[in-house]
Amino acid sequence: MSMDQVAQTLDEEADACTRMAAAGYADLLRRAAADVRAGGPCGTLLKRYAQTPVSGVLPLRLLGGVHALVLAGRAPELARYYPSAGGSCRPGDEDARWAAFRAVVEAEPAALDDWLRRPPQTNEVGRASLLITGLLYAASHLGDLPVRLVELGTSAGLNLRADRFRVEASGFAWGPVDSPVRLPDAWRGPVPDWLPTAGAAYPELTVVERIGCDPQPLDPTDPDDVLALRAYVWPEHTARAARLAGALELAGQVPATVVTAGAADFLAGIEPRPGTLTVVWHSVMRQYVPDEEWARVDAELGRLARADAPVAYLAFEPYPERDLTRSPRCRLLARLGDGPTRILAEGHPHGLPAWLR
Repeated sequence: MSMDQVAQTLDEEADACTRMAAAGYADLLRRAAADVRAGGPCGTLLKRYAQTPVSGVLPLRLLGGVHALVLAGRAPELARYYPSAGGSCRPGDEDARWAAFRAVVEAEPAALDDWLRRPPQTNEVGRASLLITGLLYAASHLGDLPVRLVELGTSAGLNLRADRFRVEASGFAWGPVDSPVRLPDAWRGPVPDWLPTAGAAYPELTVVERIGCDPQPLDPTDPDDVLALRAYVWPEHTARAARLAGALELAGQVPATVVTAGAADFLAGIEPRPGTLTVVWHSVMRQYVPDEEWARVDAELGRLARADAPVAYLAFEPYPERDLTRSPRCRLLARLGDGPTRILAEGHPHGLPAWLR
């Protein structure tokens, strides 16, 4: 990748940030792209990665690394403009914010190198709203059974505690009322006709196992890993940060097992259990799995679907959007056993809100 192409990836990510209600990051990325083209500190830092396999994800790694320095108290001037650190950026502050950002890049190349070498790692708690929808759909069709939650690409395993989150929408609420994780305004427009009935029939679920996999999992009790999770939540998205904080609190109370493994190898070791509902789910992780490995995942999912025990498969994943000016969206898919796959809903990539197709 040439440096012009690196700059282009920054501009493209800026467009994505605009569509995802992160105007501050969009502005910083466009200025960083110009800095790369001019041979400034951003160009100096990113040049050594331009010919590596990670070149396409450099924008998120750069932003995450700088944000981590802000959250760690190592960039006080920039923190003045980051809502996640108690700051704000008023109209007219954009030049000063960029100057502070550029100064951090110039002053902290060694620290940022560490972040540029590590993969972006998020554990988006808002997506649990869709996963819970799918879980209630499975329970309403397969009966009142103990549940095993099995997650692919689970990151820190926060959504393995999804049944302990509180989801709220017009005409629907589900989950503990005192949960530290609240997912308000979870639906735009009406909820599915069957969802309030399912929620009333299953006001709580008995989860007997929580297990997931990730090639490079994070530990929600480790301060360094917690900093990584916080750093990849965009500074303007304070509601997302609050949900993450609540989920980290729950992670210290509700045990879950996260295995260091790829999705296919992990699924090969999963066996359904009679009398227990095994729910395999994932959210916005398919794009990180090579096609050849996903073929093995599909084969394992087929094996599980044919088992003589109840199995549900839920996926909340992006689908192609031809109109690139529109916000990206994801679909919630559900398959019970070896039955047909059903589209239950669509939703924002961060999970809130969802809507009917």
